[in-house]
Amino acid sequence: MTYSALLRTAAFTASAGCALLTACATRPATSAAPAAAAPALNQFATDSALRRIATLQDERRTAALLPYLDRPEARYRQAAAEALASVQNKAATPRLLLLLQEDQDPRVRQLAAYALGQSADSMAETGLYQHLPRETDAATRHYALEALGRCTSRAGLVSLTKLPAALATDTATLSGQAWGLYRAGLRGLTSEAAVARLVQLLAKGNTTGTRLAAASALARTRGLNLAPYTAALTTAAQTDAHYAVRSAAASALSKAATNPTVPATLAGLARRDPDYRVRLSALRSMTAPMYAPVKEAAWAALTDANAQVALTAAEFFLAHATNEPGAVLLEKAQALPQWRVRATLLAAALHQGGPNKAAIRRAVEERYAASANVYEKGYLLKALGEDPAAFDFVRQAAFAPGRPLVVGTYGVEALVAQRRHPDFPAVRRPDFALALRQAVLSTDVAQTGLAAEAIRDPKLDLRRLLPNPDFLVAARDKLTLPRDLEAWQSLQQTIDFLRGVPPTPVPVASAATHPIPWDVVMALPANPQAVVHTSQGDVVLRLLVNEAPGSVASFVQLTEKGFYNGKNFHRVVPNFVAQGGCPRGDGWGSSDYNLRSEFADLHYGEGAVGLASAGKDTESCQWFITHAPTPHLDGRYTIFAQVVQGMDVVSRLEIGDRIDKVEILK
Repeated sequence: MTYSALLRTAAFTASAGCALLTACATRPATSAAPAAAAPALNQFATDSALRRIATLQDERRTAALLPYLDRPEARYRQAAAEALASVQNKAATPRLLLLLQEDQDPRVRQLAAYALGQSADSMAETGLYQHLPRETDAATRHYALEALGRCTSRAGLVSLTKLPAALATDTATLSGQAWGLYRAGLRGLTSEAAVARLVQLLAKGNTTGTRLAAASALARTRGLNLAPYTAALTTAAQTDAHYAVRSAAASALSKAATNPTVPATLAGLARRDPDYRVRLSALRSMTAPMYAPVKEAAWAALTDANAQVALTAAEFFLAHATNEPGAVLLEKAQALPQWRVRATLLAAALHQGGPNKAAIRRAVEERYAASANVYEKGYLLKALGEDPAAFDFVRQAAFAPGRPLVVGTYGVEALVAQRRHPDFPAVRRPDFALALRQAVLSTDVAQTGLAAEAIRDPKLDLRRLLPNPDFLVAARDKLTLPRDLEAWQSLQQTIDFLRGVPPTPVPVASAATHPIPWDVVMALPANPQAVVHTSQGDVVLRLLVNEAPGSVASFVQLTEKGFYNGKNFHRVVPNFVAQGGCPRGDGWGSSDYNLRSEFADLHYGEGAVGLASAGKDTESCQWFITHAPTPHLDGRYTIFAQVVQGMDVVSRLEIGDRIDKVEILK
């Protein structure tokens, strides 16, 4: 069973079940070798109505989708309900509520509940609560409770926290309650009773999905004081059978930091847990007040066998080191073999400062000059962002003729970081403003977008130095949409800020500019695969053509053109994602078209492959692979594939690793 299926054991869908089936061929009567069976066709190849529903979803045509909810064939009602989860039009709420209450097919009711949650319509709250005690299907109760978490009010949270007595022991209902409280927590809705209930759901006797939801809710809900629940969190972090639950519980322990036992617990997890993601979460949970008791564990983690753990340890020292001589950090950094870990610890050395700060700065600048790796150069500039005295060096690197795009992007980020530094000299503020103006006018979309973002930051007080937005307007008008949408959006927000007017709506491309290429979709089998050949090894993906036809077709078309060959993984966030596919190599690149979001009933478990975006319906060519469950992305970013082989490779991917080639296996 895939982990995404494990997340929702109570909501095992028909599509997930199909993935477990294998094709069988009748044994031939002769001794001749059997002919290879033709691969099964995907659902769109043989059903024009499903193609029509998907097209209406892509075109965001709610009124045309609603009649499909009345079709006698359950598959069309299911498809239409799921389509409305992507459209997210609250005008569909009354019809979806009626479907939830009256449809005879449990899967239709599940998808109706899912769509109601996706719309986040508070008008659905009462109908969901009223339906819950009457629902006979366990999986549908799960869906209804999770949907409630997405749309419940603060008053309604009381009912979500306390289940009807008749459902208090139902496994699917408990799982739905846990995920509902998780979704509510992401929206900032919680209470002491909700926290206490989540701690109960974290207990060993509950299903893995329930425990994961509870631990994730405790970890991600803001503003909680979990010190009273330290014992339960410690037990889960140390003993739970599943790494993802241990990892989330370790993260939640950061909210119990006032308990004197927590530092030792985190240090032990960082040293000894067998899964790198738990060790990493323990390091992230370490705070500045606990620096002394956890420091030795963090030192040891700098040489962890997993590079992501080592990087997280370096980030700990950058964020929390206290009275640590910069020279000591420099010495340790120079001995590290991994460039990103080394550069981050060099940043920590500069951050600590002291009498050796000038020598540390020179060491970073020398490494920059000697490195042939553009990403290492970028990270070294990022390190110099900790030292305003390196302003001229960074500015020269950021705008050097013929500079690599990646270096220019990191350079502007470093200049902004220097300006935010409390020691940035007031006399250099006009120079900083001129550097931002230069970045805006550079025609480099990354430098333009980053500079515009800094100009509208009220903390940097740049309105006085750059009051006239004309140069921003000139830069905006040179951009090409939708390719340069992110830079356009940043510039327009800053123009509106300087003019003191309301924000301009983002110009999202319509479906008519890039319709789903049905000829490409219909040529694909039901379960096509792609192999991503990387410098770390191969990763095999199963493309989810039935769930995300437009996104899969775009990926296939770009792959067959060789678009991804030679690209890099430009973003790797430990225990989160490895992201690639950017034509620039810095995350600011795009294709010449946008896609519409396809939010099927899928979940971000380990190895889910999603499309990056700058907001709903702005997906393009960049994609990412999750290291572990990341359920806060569910229903917000299109999932179009799942890793079926090579997660060990994914865990080793680093910024700058190469995508040698992508192949489609049909």
